[in-house]
Amino acid sequence: MARTWTLTIEHMTIQRMEHVGIVVDDLAAATEFFVELGLELQGEGSAEGRWVDRIVGLDGVRAAIAFVQTPDGHGRLELVKFHSPSTPGGDRDAPANTPGIRHVAFAVEDIDAVVAGLRARGSELIGELERYEDRYRLCYVRGPEGIIVELAEQIG
Repeated sequence: MARTWTLTIEHMTIQRMEHVGIVVDDLAAATEFFVELGLELQGEGSAEGRWVDRIVGLDGVRAAIAFVQTPDGHGRLELVKFHSPSTPGGDRDAPANTPGIRHVAFAVEDIDAVVAGLRARGSELIGELERYEDRYRLCYVRGPEGIIVELAEQIG
């Protein structure tokens, strides 16, 4: 007989999602992409030293960071360029069904205009712009560094 476990932590609860971190090779291009998409640059900086090494479990970390935020102030991305230590590159063309965090989604108005603007800047749809029932129009776009961005326009 399978056992179901329920764990309750009475004095600890998640308050909110703080941010999603995305490691990139070209921080400027990634930041520009998300700002052009409509996110707001909140700040840029660097991180290095033993405290960073201990948090991420690596030695000799030197990183540049940019935070971008959705206009409503509720969603943030941390874009990180590691200068050291070096790392093997990932698969920038990994399909949407590859294990791991695969995409970040944004609600947009006028998805056709957003897609046209992204195409004008060199981005392409991964699949097609489709309608989901009478609720949404959706698509996946591959941004810089192979980041998959889902766009969702609510229609119903």
